[in-house]
Amino acid sequence: MEIETVPELVRPVVIAAFEGWNDAAESATAVVDHLMKVWHARVVAVIDPDEYYDFQVNRPVVGIDENGFRKLNWPSTHVAVASPPDLDRDVILIRGIEPNMRWRQFTAELLSTIDDLGGELLITLGALLSDSPHTRPIPVSGSSTEPDLMDQLSLEQSTYEGPTGIVGVLQDACARIDLPAVSFWAAVPHYVAQPPCPKATLALLVRLEDLFETPIPLGDLPEEARAWERGVDELAEEDEDIADYVRELEESRDTVDLPEASGEAIAREFERYLKRRDDD
Repeated sequence: MEIETVPELVRPVVIAAFEGWNDAAESATAVVDHLMKVWHARVVAVIDPDEYYDFQVNRPVVGIDENGFRKLNWPSTHVAVASPPDLDRDVILIRGIEPNMRWRQFTAELLSTIDDLGGELLITLGALLSDSPHTRPIPVSGSSTEPDLMDQLSLEQSTYEGPTGIVGVLQDACARIDLPAVSFWAAVPHYVAQPPCPKATLALLVRLEDLFETPIPLGDLPEEARAWERGVDELAEEDEDIADYVRELEESRDTVDLPEASGEAIAREFERYLKRRDDD
């Protein structure tokens, strides 16, 4: 991967998301797309797709560019850099597609690029389908390779066992080279799995705000999340079986979350509100 000339970055943190198995309803990649836009990120490197993608699985796409000319876009993984005005550090954004082959080589190439750019922390984002109700806050789980980060961010040790995607492979590789890494996963309601899911994207952005302790411009996402929820409400009202199922999920979720309905959870939400008000 050839990197364009980039000025020395200030303590850069890396945020990465990949289409495919790791990206239910395209919720995780939508976060990186949003950050690239609001932080005016500049793409500085692109992985050679011939090495890692099966073009019969991930086909190139023909489109029209801003000048009205036809353009062929190949599936790949892009690396961009940004200097958010409200952060005291730079950000490296990785937005890609889970590779079809040579995962270890792909991982090594990405980590080498991160090292060349001086990345100090890797944050991977994912989304999975779950039995969470769409009417409640989207759950976001987190894990880390570093015990200190787990304590700082109140994360729990992951107990998942089973198949993994490129996000899990990257996390494992970071542990082997002592690069601090954090992973956040949003739980998308499985009965509305089609993209987009702005409510899940918003939930992941809120976790990033908590990590950075700085508000992130959200644009129209809050309203899009409310509109998405209203749309799912209307669909549920048209099907009695789905409505009953949603009520069961709500009761189950409320029973589990009841102890968190006050105290620390409310304090965190109020603190986030004050920070965003001050920023506005």
